[in-house]
Parts: sequence; C-alpha cells; structure tokens
Amino acid sequence: MSLTPSRGCLLDLPWEDILVPHILCHLPLQQLLGLQRVSKAFQALVQLYLANMRCFDSSQIGSAVPRAAFLNLLKDNKVLQQLVLQNCSDWLTDGELLPVIMQNHHLHHIQLKGCAQLSCHALMVISLNCPHLRRLSLAHCEWVDSLSLRSLADHCKALEAVDLTACRQLKDEAICYLVQKCSRLKSLSLAVNANVGDVAVEETAKCCPELEHLDLTGCLRVKNDSIRVLAEYCPKLRSLKVKHCHNVAESSLSILRNRGVELDVEPLPQTALVLLQDMAGFAPFINLQI
Repeated sequence: MSLTPSRGCLLDLPWEDILVPHILCHLPLQQLLGLQRVSKAFQALVQLYLANMRCFDSSQIGSAVPRAAFLNLLKDNKVLQQLVLQNCSDWLTDGELLPVIMQNHHLHHIQLKGCAQLSCHALMVISLNCPHLRRLSLAHCEWVDSLSLRSLADHCKALEAVDLTACRQLKDEAICYLVQKCSRLKSLSLAVNANVGDVAVEETAKCCPELEHLDLTGCLRVKNDSIRVLAEYCPKLRSLKVKHCHNVAESSLSILRNRGVELDVEPLPQTALVLLQDMAGFAPFINLQI
C-alpha cells in the first residue's frame, strides 16, 4: 500500500457548497478576474461566483472599468444586495447601470456617489425595481431632480439612509415629500445645497423621529428656528453637521450640545462671548466658527 497521500485538485471540492461561499469570497475581485485566465474550468468557477455575488464594489477592480466588462461581470447575477459604483463618471451611464438594476430586485444598498453621467431616469428605475432599498448615496449627482426623488419616496419607503449632498436641483418641497414618505430615515445628508432651508429641516424633524445623523453643511438658508425644532422632535439624534451655516448660532446649538449630540462646530470661548456682548450686544446669537 502506498503511503503517499493522493493529491486532489482545488476544483474537485464542491463548487457551490465550498469554493464559492467559503473560499472565493475571501479573494479580491481583481485576483478572481485574473483566475479566469488559468483554465476554462477556473473561468467557469469564477463565473459561478460572479453570478452568486451579493456585493459588487467597482473600487476593487479600479475606477476605469470598461463598459462591456462591467456588463459581462454581472450579466448572470440576480442576487446582488449591495452595489457600490463610487466616482465612476468616466464610464458609467444609464446604459450600463439599468440592466443590472432591472435584474436585481434584492438590492438594499446602492452607492452612486459622483456618477455624473447618469440621468434622473436611473433613479426612477431604481425606485421601481428596488423595493427593499435601505441605503442610497446620490452625493454629487446633480442630475437628481424633484420628480425622480418623489418616485424614490413613493416606492422605497424602507429607506434608512439617503445622501443627497450637492444635489442642487432639490428644494424644500422635494425634501419634505421624501421625509413624509420615508419616516424610517436614520441618516440624511442635505449638504452643499443653498436651496434647502428651515422648511425642509423642520419637516424632517417632525416626520423622522428615528433620525440619528443629519448633515446640513453649507445649507445657507437654515436658521436657528429649525435647529430648535430638530432638538424637540429628534430625541435619538447623535450627530449634526452645520459648518458654513452662517445663520445657525450657538443659542440653538447649545440645546443639542448639552444633550451630547456630536456637532462639527465648537462654541466660542466664554471670554470671546463676553467681549462680543460688550462690544455689540449680540454674542448669544452668533457662532464665528460656523
């Protein structure tokens, strides 16, 4: 009897039970794509993995993904749960995104930050095909308009986190409609939008009692009144960003600060407050660090 152990091939292991869920999932996507070139058997194995992949992150294979390659990678996948396509403006258009969205109805996290070549039609398709969506980032997607946001609000009421940073077409009315329909929101960014004011912030506070994080950076029309409403209606608020909100003062922020809410601006030192009060009598109403 030979004592030499038999040498089995990696491919002899069960593909769907062992290789795909327990081995290939630990390899970077870039390496998996290289593995396809080893043999036809490995190519078939990788294709099986790609068809069952739950999360796709384009950053794992570089920002400049050929359009045809992206569609080929996900052509057989109908079980995606997370789709991360951050800063893919060089190549991602509706033509590449929509086929993937339309065959994946289990997506709960979509990241499209900086994907500037998409259109508002993309958001409508997302809203109609992703009923379980919980997290969506549309930061710096200036193509987002009020009509497409209304569609999102009507069809994706399980949303918990939405990033609308620098979506400058949106005004108070559109934000109000979103928060009225999506009352489960825990995180919302309206940063870098001069159209957003007190009306949107107050409606957010009243409609979203679970709100934990709110980013109002650069929302120049936001004032103290809405911050006080926020403090009154959002007991679970953990962080608030109001840097460059020049009409928001420590007189309203102090309510949240005393409650332990994390703020991105510091209060004026007491000595400076006293000096300003002596000089102009308006120290309690300004915060020079905002």
